[in-house]
Amino acid sequence: MNEILLNKLSQITPEEEKILKGNTDIDRQLYYSNESEDVIDSSRVLSNGKLIDIRPHTRFVHFPRHYHNYIEFIYMAKGETTHYIDGEKIILKQGDLLFLNQHASQEIMPADKKDIAVNFMILPQFFDESFKMIFTEDNALKDFIISCLTAQDLSCNYLYFSASDILPIQNLLENLIWNLLEDEPNKRSLNQLTMGLLFLSMINHFEQISVSKTSFDQQLAMDVLRYIDVNYKNASLNEFAKDRKMDIYTISRIIKKQTGRTFKDLLETKRLNQACFLLKNTSLRIEDIALNIGYENLSFFYRLFKKNYGVKPREYRLK
Repeated sequence: MNEILLNKLSQITPEEEKILKGNTDIDRQLYYSNESEDVIDSSRVLSNGKLIDIRPHTRFVHFPRHYHNYIEFIYMAKGETTHYIDGEKIILKQGDLLFLNQHASQEIMPADKKDIAVNFMILPQFFDESFKMIFTEDNALKDFIISCLTAQDLSCNYLYFSASDILPIQNLLENLIWNLLEDEPNKRSLNQLTMGLLFLSMINHFEQISVSKTSFDQQLAMDVLRYIDVNYKNASLNEFAKDRKMDIYTISRIIKKQTGRTFKDLLETKRLNQACFLLKNTSLRIEDIALNIGYENLSFFYRLFKKNYGVKPREYRLK
């Protein structure tokens, strides 16, 4: 990493000064809104309405088991740190990346002065533009992103990526860190595009990605989400069940248990999201958009759209 950036990130923070003076526990007020809970609150670590921010990982102290109500990823700039994610031991070495969604439990062992990690705290809506850049891909990274947006824990809770020998990824990370540390013009757009490029670069090195283990039911739910995302125009629960040689009742029960929603709900959400994208970004006729996303009955599409968004498709486009 660039020496200027590394020097900025390695400075002893006020929190670390207290720890070095004998405070053996983390300062919970810096992270938790409720003393009795173990969820780090985005309102504590993301100030002034930010969607993304960074901070050096706090060294010299054991960080007890906790969750986040935001997405976090950790970049190991120098040295190493030891983490327990959902009870599984992971040692991050220089150049490694670790993505955690809101469902992952994390425990961190004490790091030394030479161990420099950067914590990225990110609200899901930050990824809106980045997601568009990778949603044509079918891979574990996309599975992870989908799991970040689902209502329930699918247990695909972390993504580990060894990137120490991949120069383009290191450069993108340095750019992202630099943009967040400095007051650069067009900061938000730059950060979102850089994140999208980072995802695309990771996909190009898919063999170096590891994800958390999943059960049969969890994997089936992820496969359903993938199937809907790719085949939303003609997706059918009957066809999916036939392909899997399973009965519809069993698949429906698993989907509901793992996602909190029915197949019909998931398909409808995907189709309407695509309709919104086409209304905002193309000049296609509304009739063609309805057909494009799988609705041949135009009247039904209009009713469904207004029910979900409170306005007709034409009004949505004009706004």
